[in-house]
Amino acid sequence: MSYRDPHKSLRALHAIAVGQGGYFTAKQAAEAGYGYTHLTYHLKAGNFERADHGLYRIVTIPLAEHDDLIRLSLWSRNRRDVPQAVVSHETALALHQLSDVLPRRVHLSVPRTFRKEPPSHCVLHRATLSRADAEQREGFFLTTPLRTLLDVAGAKTVTDEQLGRAVDDGLERGMVRKSKLEVAVRNTPGAARLLRPLAAAR
Repeated sequence: MSYRDPHKSLRALHAIAVGQGGYFTAKQAAEAGYGYTHLTYHLKAGNFERADHGLYRIVTIPLAEHDDLIRLSLWSRNRRDVPQAVVSHETALALHQLSDVLPRRVHLSVPRTFRKEPPSHCVLHRATLSRADAEQREGFFLTTPLRTLLDVAGAKTVTDEQLGRAVDDGLERGMVRKSKLEVAVRNTPGAARLLRPLAAAR
């Protein structure tokens, strides 16, 4: 929908940007009623700032807690302007506060057909995720605790001790059910490392 009333356009764009840490894409701006001329005007006036190619930010909206993850989500958008990346693996483990893992790089799961070259501080994992594998946070998607445990077990990028602690934390806090995790492990190639901490939790 396109808005000709500048006040309606601003409200529409603001509503989009609030849910994305203040960011909006050129396509979203156009749908809200902002053409290239309007964008240029607001950039010069200091109301908007350019964050990346085709990506802008409303300067009056405070930065979100996970601003870097929101930007990476928007970086991953496809030609239809739909973000493709889901925060996963060790980064998801840290956000869920499962174990004491502190990843040095951001881990993202993307479709197997994804072709963009990632920033140097990112690790891409090509995977097929279902809707049930991810949950929404402010401006980005994150793999669920269950999917995260399966991913880090298969990737073998955390120690057995860290994996065991993550399983214990997830079970104790009710973030995953033991029975559901056991079924998922049996159906997921590469996740057998989870069997030992699951057995110890009985």
